[in-house]
Amino acid sequence: MVSFESLKSEYERNWSSLEIRPGRLADANGVARKALNGKATYQQIERLTGVPWYFTALCHYRESNFDFDTYLGNGESLHRTTTIVPKGRGPFTTFVDGAVDAFRIENFIGAQDWSIARMLFRLEAFNGFGYHAKGVNSPYLYGGSNLYGPPEARAGKFVRDHVFDPNHVDSQLGTAVILHAMLALDSSITLDVGPQFAGRVEPEDDAASTVVLMQQALNRLGADPPLAEDGISGPKTRTAVSQFQQQKGLRDTGLLDAATVAAITRATQPGGVMQSGDLSQVLKRLEDLAQVLRPQAGGTLPTTTTPGNTLPATSDPISLFERLFSLINNKTTPMPGPVTPNNPAPVDQLKQVVDLLSTLLNQNGKPVLGQVNGALGETIGKLLDGKKTALGIGGSLITALLSSVTAHPDAGGIAGLLGTIVSAVPGLGQFAMPISLALTAWGVLGKLEKWAQGTAPPPKVTA
Repeated sequence: MVSFESLKSEYERNWSSLEIRPGRLADANGVARKALNGKATYQQIERLTGVPWYFTALCHYRESNFDFDTYLGNGESLHRTTTIVPKGRGPFTTFVDGAVDAFRIENFIGAQDWSIARMLFRLEAFNGFGYHAKGVNSPYLYGGSNLYGPPEARAGKFVRDHVFDPNHVDSQLGTAVILHAMLALDSSITLDVGPQFAGRVEPEDDAASTVVLMQQALNRLGADPPLAEDGISGPKTRTAVSQFQQQKGLRDTGLLDAATVAAITRATQPGGVMQSGDLSQVLKRLEDLAQVLRPQAGGTLPTTTTPGNTLPATSDPISLFERLFSLINNKTTPMPGPVTPNNPAPVDQLKQVVDLLSTLLNQNGKPVLGQVNGALGETIGKLLDGKKTALGIGGSLITALLSSVTAHPDAGGIAGLLGTIVSAVPGLGQFAMPISLALTAWGVLGKLEKWAQGTAPPPKVTA
Protein backbone atom coordinates (compact mmCIF):
# COMPACT_ATOMS: atom_id res chain seq x y z
CA MET A 1 0.00 0.00 0.00
CA VAL A 2 1.34 3.43 -0.98
CA SER A 3 1.08 5.92 1.87
CA PHE A 4 1.74 9.63 1.91
CA GLU A 5 3.88 9.36 5.03
CA SER A 6 6.25 6.92 3.34
CA LEU A 7 6.85 9.36 0.46
CA LYS A 8 6.58 12.71 2.22
CA SER A 9 10.31 13.23 2.82
CA GLU A 10 11.10 12.30 -0.78
CA TYR A 11 8.69 14.93 -2.12
CA GLU A 12 10.09 17.57 0.21
CA ARG A 13 13.66 16.72 -0.77
CA ASN A 14 12.87 16.79 -4.48
CA TRP A 15 11.04 20.10 -4.24
CA SER A 16 13.94 21.77 -2.42
CA SER A 17 16.42 20.62 -5.08
CA LEU A 18 14.22 21.15 -8.17
CA GLU A 19 15.65 23.36 -10.91
CA ILE A 20 14.09 24.05 -14.29
CA ARG A 21 16.46 23.19 -17.11
CA PRO A 22 17.68 26.38 -18.84
CA GLY A 23 16.50 25.10 -22.20
CA ARG A 24 12.96 24.60 -20.86
CA LEU A 25 12.62 27.79 -18.80
CA ALA A 26 10.89 29.79 -21.54
CA ASP A 27 8.42 26.95 -22.12
CA ALA A 28 7.73 26.66 -18.40
CA ASN A 29 7.09 30.39 -18.07
CA GLY A 30 4.74 30.30 -21.06
CA VAL A 31 2.68 27.49 -19.53
CA ALA A 32 2.70 29.24 -16.14
CA ARG A 33 1.26 32.41 -17.73
CA LYS A 34 -1.57 30.35 -19.26
CA ALA A 35 -2.29 28.95 -15.82
CA LEU A 36 -2.37 32.46 -14.33
CA ASN A 37 -4.79 33.59 -17.04
CA GLY A 38 -7.38 31.18 -15.65
CA LYS A 39 -6.86 32.24 -12.04
CA ALA A 40 -10.31 33.84 -11.62
CA THR A 41 -12.05 30.63 -12.70
CA TYR A 42 -9.82 28.46 -10.54
CA GLN A 43 -10.55 30.71 -7.56
CA GLN A 44 -14.29 30.09 -8.04
CA ILE A 45 -13.56 26.38 -7.65
CA GLU A 46 -11.44 27.07 -4.56
CA ARG A 47 -14.34 28.91 -2.92
CA LEU A 48 -16.63 25.93 -3.56
CA THR A 49 -14.23 23.11 -2.64
CA GLY A 50 -11.34 24.47 -0.59
CA VAL A 51 -8.87 23.14 -3.18
CA PRO A 52 -6.14 25.78 -3.83
CA TRP A 53 -6.63 27.46 -7.20
CA TYR A 54 -3.09 26.74 -8.36
CA PHE A 55 -3.58 23.00 -7.72
CA THR A 56 -6.63 23.10 -10.01
CA ALA A 57 -4.54 24.88 -12.64
CA LEU A 58 -1.92 22.11 -12.56
CA CYS A 59 -4.56 19.39 -12.96
CA HIS A 60 -6.12 21.35 -15.81
CA TYR A 61 -2.79 21.64 -17.60
CA ARG A 62 -2.06 17.92 -17.54
CA GLU A 63 -5.59 16.71 -18.25
CA SER A 64 -6.55 19.03 -21.14
CA ASN A 65 -3.93 21.74 -21.66
CA PHE A 66 -6.11 24.49 -20.12
CA ASP A 67 -9.15 23.79 -22.30
CA PHE A 68 -12.12 25.17 -20.33
CA ASP A 69 -14.53 23.20 -22.48
CA THR A 70 -13.45 19.91 -20.91
CA TYR A 71 -14.21 17.88 -17.79
CA LEU A 72 -11.36 18.16 -15.29
CA GLY A 73 -11.64 14.50 -14.28
CA ASN A 74 -10.48 13.07 -17.63
CA GLY A 75 -10.27 15.82 -20.28
CA GLU A 76 -13.43 14.81 -22.17
CA SER A 77 -15.97 17.32 -23.44
CA LEU A 78 -18.14 19.05 -20.84
CA HIS A 79 -21.19 18.76 -23.07
CA ARG A 80 -21.42 14.97 -23.27
CA THR A 81 -21.58 12.22 -20.71
CA THR A 82 -18.06 10.92 -20.09
CA THR A 83 -17.18 7.58 -21.68
CA ILE A 84 -13.79 6.95 -20.04
CA VAL A 85 -13.25 6.63 -16.32
CA PRO A 86 -14.74 8.22 -14.43
CA LYS A 87 -17.66 7.27 -16.69
CA GLY A 88 -21.16 8.64 -16.72
CA ARG A 89 -20.32 12.13 -15.45
CA GLY A 90 -22.07 15.16 -16.85
CA PRO A 91 -22.87 16.76 -19.12
CA PHE A 92 -21.97 19.97 -17.32
CA THR A 93 -22.83 23.57 -18.12
CA THR A 94 -19.57 25.09 -16.94
CA PHE A 95 -15.99 24.07 -16.26
CA VAL A 96 -16.49 24.96 -12.59
CA ASP A 97 -19.36 22.48 -12.21
CA GLY A 98 -17.30 19.70 -13.74
CA ALA A 99 -14.27 20.49 -11.58
CA VAL A 100 -16.31 20.36 -8.38
CA ASP A 101 -17.63 16.95 -9.41
CA ALA A 102 -14.12 15.69 -10.25
CA PHE A 103 -12.69 16.82 -6.91
CA ARG A 104 -15.59 15.24 -5.03
CA ILE A 105 -14.81 11.90 -6.69
CA GLU A 106 -11.14 12.25 -5.73
CA ASN A 107 -12.08 12.94 -2.07
CA PHE A 108 -10.33 16.31 -2.17
CA ILE A 109 -13.28 18.32 -0.83
CA GLY A 110 -12.74 18.76 2.89
CA ALA A 111 -8.99 18.13 2.70
CA GLN A 112 -6.90 20.33 5.01
CA ASP A 113 -3.31 19.48 4.08
CA TRP A 114 -2.19 21.37 0.96
CA SER A 115 1.53 21.40 1.71
CA ILE A 116 3.89 20.96 -1.24
CA ALA A 117 4.51 17.31 -0.31
CA ARG A 118 0.81 16.48 -0.14
CA MET A 119 0.10 18.28 -3.43
CA LEU A 120 2.85 16.36 -5.23
CA PHE A 121 1.51 13.12 -3.76
CA ARG A 122 -2.00 13.88 -5.04
CA LEU A 123 -0.74 14.91 -8.47
CA GLU A 124 1.30 11.75 -8.87
CA ALA A 125 -1.66 9.66 -7.74
CA PHE A 126 -3.57 11.02 -10.74
CA ASN A 127 -1.07 9.36 -13.04
CA GLY A 128 -0.06 6.37 -10.92
CA PHE A 129 3.03 5.35 -8.95
CA GLY A 130 4.52 3.00 -11.52
CA TYR A 131 7.68 5.08 -11.91
CA HIS A 132 8.69 4.40 -8.30
CA ALA A 133 9.01 0.71 -9.11
CA LYS A 134 11.34 1.61 -12.00
CA GLY A 135 13.56 3.84 -9.88
CA VAL A 136 12.66 6.90 -11.97
CA ASN A 137 11.23 10.22 -10.85
CA SER A 138 7.82 10.65 -12.45
CA PRO A 139 7.84 12.96 -15.51
CA TYR A 140 4.24 13.83 -14.58
CA LEU A 141 5.84 15.84 -11.78
CA TYR A 142 9.41 16.54 -12.83
CA GLY A 143 9.52 16.59 -16.63
CA GLY A 144 11.75 19.48 -17.79
CA SER A 145 13.75 19.63 -14.56
CA ASN A 146 17.08 18.36 -13.27
CA LEU A 147 15.21 15.56 -11.47
CA TYR A 148 14.20 13.72 -14.63
CA GLY A 149 16.35 12.65 -17.57
CA PRO A 150 20.06 12.81 -18.31
CA PRO A 151 22.59 13.99 -17.49
CA GLU A 152 21.52 14.52 -13.87
CA ALA A 153 18.86 11.85 -13.51
CA ARG A 154 17.48 8.69 -15.07
CA ALA A 155 15.06 8.79 -17.98
CA GLY A 156 12.20 6.45 -18.84
CA LYS A 157 8.57 6.55 -19.79
CA PHE A 158 5.57 4.26 -19.98
CA VAL A 159 5.04 4.57 -23.71
CA ARG A 160 1.80 2.58 -23.48
CA ASP A 161 -0.02 0.52 -20.88
CA HIS A 162 2.46 -1.64 -18.93
CA VAL A 163 5.27 -0.97 -21.43
CA PHE A 164 8.19 0.98 -19.97
CA ASP A 165 10.99 2.31 -22.20
CA PRO A 166 14.04 3.22 -20.04
CA ASN A 167 15.57 5.31 -22.83
CA HIS A 168 12.54 7.44 -23.63
CA VAL A 169 12.45 11.01 -22.25
CA ASP A 170 9.00 12.54 -21.78
CA SER A 171 9.00 15.96 -23.44
CA GLN A 172 5.97 17.32 -21.54
CA LEU A 173 6.66 19.62 -18.63
CA GLY A 174 5.88 18.27 -15.18
CA THR A 175 3.39 19.79 -12.76
CA ALA A 176 6.05 20.56 -10.14
CA VAL A 177 8.01 22.45 -12.81
CA ILE A 178 4.95 24.53 -13.76
CA LEU A 179 4.21 25.29 -10.10
CA HIS A 180 7.84 26.39 -9.64
CA ALA A 181 7.45 28.80 -12.57
CA MET A 182 4.08 30.07 -11.27
CA LEU A 183 5.63 30.93 -7.91
CA ALA A 184 8.19 33.12 -9.67
CA LEU A 185 5.46 34.98 -11.60
CA ASP A 186 2.77 35.35 -8.91
CA SER A 187 3.87 36.35 -5.43
CA SER A 188 0.36 35.75 -4.03
CA ILE A 189 0.90 31.98 -4.15
CA THR A 190 1.89 30.80 -0.70
CA LEU A 191 2.41 27.10 -0.08
CA ASP A 192 1.10 25.64 3.16
CA VAL A 193 3.69 24.31 5.56
CA GLY A 194 1.40 21.50 6.62
CA PRO A 195 -2.04 20.69 8.06
CA GLN A 196 -3.37 22.85 10.87
CA PHE A 197 -3.96 19.83 13.08
CA ALA A 198 -1.14 17.32 13.22
CA GLY A 199 -2.22 13.73 12.75
CA ARG A 200 -5.47 14.65 11.02
CA VAL A 201 -6.55 11.97 8.54
CA GLU A 202 -7.17 13.35 5.06
CA PRO A 203 -10.25 12.16 3.12
CA GLU A 204 -8.31 10.11 0.58
CA ASP A 205 -6.30 8.44 3.37
CA ASP A 206 -9.54 7.45 5.06
CA ALA A 207 -10.74 5.82 1.84
CA ALA A 208 -7.41 4.09 1.08
CA SER A 209 -8.06 1.07 3.32
CA THR A 210 -11.28 0.30 1.41
CA VAL A 211 -9.55 0.80 -1.93
CA VAL A 212 -6.73 -1.61 -1.13
CA LEU A 213 -9.22 -4.26 0.01
CA MET A 214 -11.09 -3.86 -3.28
CA GLN A 215 -7.84 -4.07 -5.25
CA GLN A 216 -6.97 -7.30 -3.47
CA ALA A 217 -10.45 -8.66 -4.12
CA LEU A 218 -10.36 -7.72 -7.81
CA ASN A 219 -6.98 -9.45 -8.12
CA ARG A 220 -8.47 -12.60 -6.59
CA LEU A 221 -11.29 -12.34 -9.12
CA GLY A 222 -8.73 -12.32 -11.94
CA ALA A 223 -8.15 -8.64 -12.75
CA ASP A 224 -6.14 -8.43 -15.98
CA PRO A 225 -3.63 -6.90 -15.71
CA PRO A 226 -3.22 -7.42 -11.96
CA LEU A 227 -3.64 -4.26 -9.90
CA ALA A 228 -1.03 -2.71 -7.66
CA GLU A 229 -2.50 -3.03 -4.18
CA ASP A 230 -1.56 0.51 -3.23
CA GLY A 231 -4.82 1.99 -1.94
CA ILE A 232 -4.93 4.52 -4.78
CA SER A 233 -8.02 4.52 -6.99
CA GLY A 234 -6.08 5.44 -10.11
CA PRO A 235 -6.79 4.86 -13.81
CA LYS A 236 -5.96 1.12 -13.76
CA THR A 237 -8.05 0.42 -10.69
CA ARG A 238 -10.99 2.34 -12.14
CA THR A 239 -10.71 0.42 -15.40
CA ALA A 240 -10.82 -2.87 -13.48
CA VAL A 241 -13.82 -1.64 -11.48
CA SER A 242 -15.53 -0.67 -14.74
CA GLN A 243 -14.96 -4.14 -16.16
CA PHE A 244 -16.42 -5.73 -13.03
CA GLN A 245 -19.46 -3.46 -13.18
CA GLN A 246 -20.07 -4.41 -16.80
CA GLN A 247 -19.82 -8.12 -16.00
CA LYS A 248 -22.28 -7.86 -13.10
CA GLY A 249 -24.80 -5.52 -14.69
CA LEU A 250 -24.04 -2.63 -12.36
CA ARG A 251 -23.96 1.00 -13.41
CA ASP A 252 -20.69 1.39 -15.30
CA THR A 253 -18.81 4.30 -13.69
CA GLY A 254 -15.43 2.88 -12.75
CA LEU A 255 -16.00 4.22 -9.23
CA LEU A 256 -16.10 2.26 -5.99
CA ASP A 257 -19.59 3.24 -4.90
CA ALA A 258 -21.38 1.38 -2.10
CA ALA A 259 -23.19 -1.03 -4.44
CA THR A 260 -19.95 -1.95 -6.22
CA VAL A 261 -18.02 -2.46 -2.98
CA ALA A 262 -20.79 -4.75 -1.71
CA ALA A 263 -20.86 -6.67 -5.00
CA ILE A 264 -17.09 -7.19 -5.08
CA THR A 265 -17.14 -8.33 -1.46
CA ARG A 266 -19.91 -10.86 -2.10
CA ALA A 267 -18.25 -12.10 -5.27
CA THR A 268 -15.09 -13.04 -3.35
CA GLN A 269 -16.95 -14.93 -0.64
CA PRO A 270 -17.19 -18.73 -0.98
CA GLY A 271 -20.31 -19.48 -2.99
CA GLY A 272 -21.08 -15.76 -3.22
CA VAL A 273 -23.46 -14.82 -5.99
CA MET A 274 -23.76 -11.26 -7.11
CA GLN A 275 -27.30 -9.95 -7.36
CA SER A 276 -27.64 -6.62 -9.12
CA GLY A 277 -29.39 -4.03 -6.99
CA ASP A 278 -32.16 -1.54 -7.71
CA LEU A 279 -32.07 1.65 -5.67
CA SER A 280 -35.79 2.25 -6.13
CA GLN A 281 -36.53 -1.02 -4.30
CA VAL A 282 -34.19 -0.08 -1.46
CA LEU A 283 -35.95 3.26 -1.10
CA LYS A 284 -39.34 1.51 -1.17
CA ARG A 285 -38.29 -0.74 1.69
CA LEU A 286 -37.08 2.28 3.66
CA GLU A 287 -40.36 4.08 2.99
CA ASP A 288 -42.29 1.02 4.23
CA LEU A 289 -40.16 1.02 7.35
CA ALA A 290 -40.80 4.71 7.92
CA GLN A 291 -44.54 4.15 7.51
CA VAL A 292 -44.50 1.54 10.25
CA LEU A 293 -42.89 3.88 12.77
CA ARG A 294 -44.22 7.29 11.63
CA PRO A 295 -47.10 8.70 13.75
CA GLN A 296 -50.23 9.66 11.87
CA ALA A 297 -51.77 13.11 11.94
CA GLY A 298 -53.63 12.27 15.15
CA GLY A 299 -50.38 11.41 16.91
CA THR A 300 -50.79 7.63 17.03
CA LEU A 301 -49.10 4.88 15.17
CA PRO A 302 -51.01 3.08 12.40
CA THR A 303 -53.56 0.59 13.69
CA THR A 304 -54.66 -1.02 10.45
CA THR A 305 -52.98 -3.10 7.81
CA THR A 306 -50.99 -0.88 5.46
CA PRO A 307 -51.23 -1.42 1.70
CA GLY A 308 -48.74 -3.91 0.36
CA ASN A 309 -47.83 -5.32 3.77
CA THR A 310 -48.91 -8.70 5.12
CA LEU A 311 -48.52 -7.85 8.79
CA PRO A 312 -50.89 -5.46 10.59
CA ALA A 313 -49.43 -2.15 11.72
CA THR A 314 -49.48 -1.84 15.49
CA SER A 315 -48.34 0.40 18.31
CA ASP A 316 -46.99 -2.59 20.26
CA PRO A 317 -43.24 -1.90 20.60
CA ILE A 318 -42.27 -5.57 20.37
CA SER A 319 -44.22 -6.00 17.15
CA LEU A 320 -42.63 -2.82 15.83
CA PHE A 321 -39.20 -4.16 16.63
CA GLU A 322 -39.96 -7.45 14.88
CA ARG A 323 -41.28 -5.65 11.81
CA LEU A 324 -38.21 -3.45 11.80
CA PHE A 325 -36.01 -6.50 11.21
CA SER A 326 -38.41 -8.27 8.87
CA LEU A 327 -38.80 -5.24 6.62
CA ILE A 328 -35.09 -4.54 6.44
CA ASN A 329 -34.39 -8.20 5.71
CA ASN A 330 -37.24 -8.16 3.16
CA LYS A 331 -38.90 -11.28 4.59
CA THR A 332 -42.50 -10.08 4.92
CA THR A 333 -43.02 -8.34 1.59
CA PRO A 334 -41.47 -9.79 -1.58
CA MET A 335 -40.25 -6.92 -3.73
CA PRO A 336 -40.21 -7.05 -7.52
CA GLY A 337 -36.92 -6.93 -9.38
CA PRO A 338 -33.53 -8.44 -8.68
CA VAL A 339 -33.34 -7.71 -4.95
CA THR A 340 -33.67 -11.04 -3.14
CA PRO A 341 -34.61 -11.81 0.48
CA ASN A 342 -31.47 -13.88 0.98
CA ASN A 343 -29.01 -11.07 1.66
CA PRO A 344 -28.62 -10.63 5.44
CA ALA A 345 -26.13 -7.76 5.29
CA PRO A 346 -28.47 -4.87 6.34
CA VAL A 347 -30.06 -6.77 9.22
CA ASP A 348 -26.64 -7.95 10.40
CA GLN A 349 -25.50 -4.34 10.41
CA LEU A 350 -28.49 -3.24 12.48
CA LYS A 351 -28.12 -6.18 14.88
CA GLN A 352 -24.51 -5.16 15.45
CA VAL A 353 -25.67 -1.63 16.28
CA VAL A 354 -28.28 -2.95 18.72
CA ASP A 355 -25.77 -5.34 20.33
CA LEU A 356 -23.31 -2.50 20.76
CA LEU A 357 -25.93 -0.25 22.34
CA SER A 358 -27.05 -3.10 24.61
CA THR A 359 -23.48 -3.73 25.76
CA LEU A 360 -22.88 -0.06 26.47
CA LEU A 361 -26.14 0.32 28.38
CA ASN A 362 -25.87 -2.92 30.35
CA GLN A 363 -22.78 -2.01 32.36
CA ASN A 364 -22.50 -3.11 36.01
CA GLY A 365 -25.30 -5.64 35.53
CA LYS A 366 -28.04 -3.01 35.40
CA PRO A 367 -31.06 -3.73 33.20
CA VAL A 368 -30.65 -2.48 29.66
CA LEU A 369 -34.13 -1.02 29.37
CA GLY A 370 -33.83 1.00 32.54
CA GLN A 371 -31.15 3.26 31.10
CA VAL A 372 -32.03 3.81 27.45
CA ASN A 373 -34.02 7.00 27.60
CA GLY A 374 -31.85 8.60 30.24
CA ALA A 375 -28.50 7.69 28.69
CA LEU A 376 -27.85 11.27 27.57
CA GLY A 377 -28.94 12.87 30.82
CA GLU A 378 -32.13 14.64 31.73
CA THR A 379 -31.88 17.67 29.44
CA ILE A 380 -30.85 16.04 26.16
CA GLY A 381 -32.76 12.87 27.03
CA LYS A 382 -36.01 14.77 27.35
CA LEU A 383 -35.25 16.76 24.22
CA LEU A 384 -34.90 13.58 22.14
CA ASP A 385 -37.60 11.60 23.93
CA GLY A 386 -40.06 10.36 21.31
CA LYS A 387 -38.02 11.75 18.44
CA LYS A 388 -35.08 9.35 18.07
CA THR A 389 -36.89 6.84 15.84
CA ALA A 390 -38.33 9.51 13.55
CA LEU A 391 -34.95 11.24 13.25
CA GLY A 392 -33.20 7.94 12.54
CA ILE A 393 -35.67 6.87 9.86
CA GLY A 394 -35.62 10.32 8.27
CA GLY A 395 -31.83 10.35 8.31
CA SER A 396 -31.70 6.91 6.68
CA LEU A 397 -34.04 7.98 3.91
CA ILE A 398 -32.19 11.22 3.24
CA THR A 399 -28.80 9.49 3.29
CA ALA A 400 -30.00 6.85 0.81
CA LEU A 401 -31.29 9.58 -1.48
CA LEU A 402 -28.12 11.68 -1.27
CA SER A 403 -25.90 8.63 -1.82
CA SER A 404 -27.60 8.05 -5.17
CA VAL A 405 -27.34 11.64 -6.38
CA THR A 406 -24.98 12.65 -9.18
CA ALA A 407 -24.52 16.42 -9.16
CA HIS A 408 -25.82 17.91 -12.40
CA PRO A 409 -25.22 21.57 -13.25
CA ASP A 410 -28.62 21.95 -14.97
CA ALA A 411 -30.61 20.51 -12.09
CA GLY A 412 -32.87 22.84 -10.22
CA GLY A 413 -35.22 22.57 -7.26
CA ILE A 414 -34.77 19.56 -4.99
CA ALA A 415 -32.36 17.82 -7.40
CA GLY A 416 -30.10 20.87 -7.47
CA LEU A 417 -30.20 21.18 -3.69
CA LEU A 418 -29.31 17.50 -3.21
CA GLY A 419 -26.47 17.79 -5.70
CA THR A 420 -25.09 20.80 -3.82
CA ILE A 421 -25.22 18.94 -0.51
CA VAL A 422 -23.48 15.87 -1.97
CA SER A 423 -20.71 18.02 -3.44
CA ALA A 424 -20.19 19.84 -0.15
CA VAL A 425 -20.13 16.73 2.06
CA PRO A 426 -17.87 14.01 0.59
CA GLY A 427 -18.36 10.45 1.80
CA LEU A 428 -21.73 11.38 3.33
CA GLY A 429 -23.16 7.85 3.41
CA GLN A 430 -20.10 6.34 5.08
CA PHE A 431 -20.80 8.07 8.39
CA ALA A 432 -24.43 9.26 8.15
CA MET A 433 -26.10 5.88 7.53
CA PRO A 434 -24.59 4.07 10.57
CA ILE A 435 -25.56 7.05 12.77
CA SER A 436 -29.12 7.02 11.43
CA LEU A 437 -29.43 3.25 11.93
CA ALA A 438 -28.07 3.56 15.48
CA LEU A 439 -30.53 6.34 16.27
CA THR A 440 -33.40 4.25 14.89
CA ALA A 441 -32.38 1.25 17.01
CA TRP A 442 -31.99 3.48 20.04
CA GLY A 443 -35.48 4.88 19.50
CA VAL A 444 -36.96 1.39 19.27
CA LEU A 445 -35.14 0.34 22.43
CA GLY A 446 -36.57 3.43 24.12
CA LYS A 447 -40.07 2.35 23.14
CA LEU A 448 -39.37 -1.11 24.53
CA GLU A 449 -38.19 0.49 27.76
CA LYS A 450 -41.38 2.48 28.16
CA TRP A 451 -43.50 -0.57 27.41
CA ALA A 452 -41.58 -2.73 29.90
CA GLN A 453 -41.85 -0.06 32.64
CA GLY A 454 -45.49 0.68 31.92
CA THR A 455 -44.71 4.33 31.24
CA ALA A 456 -45.75 4.38 27.61
CA PRO A 457 -48.74 6.70 26.97
CA PRO A 458 -51.96 4.80 26.30
CA PRO A 459 -53.08 4.68 22.65
CA LYS A 460 -55.50 7.39 21.70
CA VAL A 461 -58.99 6.35 20.77
CA THR A 462 -59.63 6.91 17.08
CA ALA A 463 -63.00 7.18 15.42
